[in-house]
Parts: sequence; C-alpha cells; structure tokens
Amino acid sequence: MNMQNSGDSRFVSRETTERLKAYEALVRKWQNSINLVAPSTLDDLWERHIEDSLQLFALSPEPKIWADLGSGAGFPGLVTAVCLAEAGDGWVHLIESNNKKAAFLRTAISETGARASVHPERIEKALVGLPRPAAISARALASLDDLFGYVAPLAANDPALECWFHKGFGYRDEVRIARGNWQFDLIEHGSRVMDGSVILQVRQLEKIGVGKS
Repeated sequence: MNMQNSGDSRFVSRETTERLKAYEALVRKWQNSINLVAPSTLDDLWERHIEDSLQLFALSPEPKIWADLGSGAGFPGLVTAVCLAEAGDGWVHLIESNNKKAAFLRTAISETGARASVHPERIEKALVGLPRPAAISARALASLDDLFGYVAPLAANDPALECWFHKGFGYRDEVRIARGNWQFDLIEHGSRVMDGSVILQVRQLEKIGVGKS
C-alpha cells in the first residue's frame, strides 16, 4: 500500500475555470429547491466540493471513459466532465437515480459544455448498459466494501479497470473491512483540500474465493 500526495488541483485553464464558476452558480441556485450539498458546506462550496473533485482530474487527466457512481450534484464526475470539455475527448457517464438531481445534472451539462451524459437509474442496472468504462469514480456514496460490490462485475472482465474513490477520516477501517472480502492493489493519494481525507486508487479488484472469469 502506497501513500502519495496529489498534486495542486488549481491547474486548470481560465476557460475551464469559467465553466466551473458557471457550474458553481448553478449549484447555489438549485440548492434553494434541491438539497444538492450539505447546507453547512455551501459557504465553502468551491474548496470543499469543486477543488476536492478537481484533485481527481489532476491525478488522472488523460481523456478516457468514466462511470461516476451516485453522482448527486456532480462531484466528482461533472467536474471531470467539465475539464474534459477543453480536451474535446473522453466522456463521463453520470449515474444518478434521483430524478431531480438528474435534471440538475442535465442542466449543468447544457450550460457548461461538459462531456457527460446522465443515466437516471440504479447503479447496478446502469452499469450493465453502459459502454465499458476505463475508470470508475465515486464520492460520499457508500462503504468501500459496497462500492467494490457495484464494480466487481466490470472488474472481473477488465483487470485494467481503475477505481477512484474519495474517502474521509474513517477510510482505514473501510480498507481493513474490504480486505476481508476482496483482493486489490491500492494507492492512497492524500488530499490537499481536507486533512485526513484521501482518494483511493484501486486496481486488480477480485472477490476472495472467486476465480476470474
């Protein structure tokens, strides 16, 4: 297990920054009618949510096909998709079963030019119908063990699949529990936004006791 510090996330161009500011304004506007983020974090929206999400693109900037699980307000998936807009390549499939949040995501895509599409379905169903992603992301969605359960069918057929999961202070306990059920390679990227938080980079995921298909 390796621990690495992610690079400075404030690296994007002026054009991308303007897109992200438009996205931030939309979050604030829609927050009045939909609980997109915790109200206690609204005053610190840029650093707490956008900068935190940008760290993922700093770690994995190559254009690719992403599946973002439980996208909610779009962190980190829509932020990644906004960054991909300037590259003109790559795509993010935003999976969000809540219809109101899905509607917000569609509006945000339209107004920012983000390279993304919205799938208003449960994760298990959506992943079956998507083009095979090269990477999976999720933030503040579920325990590591449960996240592995979602992506295991994809990982079983694609050893190169990468998973990127934002985790907070209790992530070590989640890793310990997951080790009881799964084999996986793990790199911990320390957050530069929130002390004690990490982005976990996972490869070679396999259920213990189940051979690869």
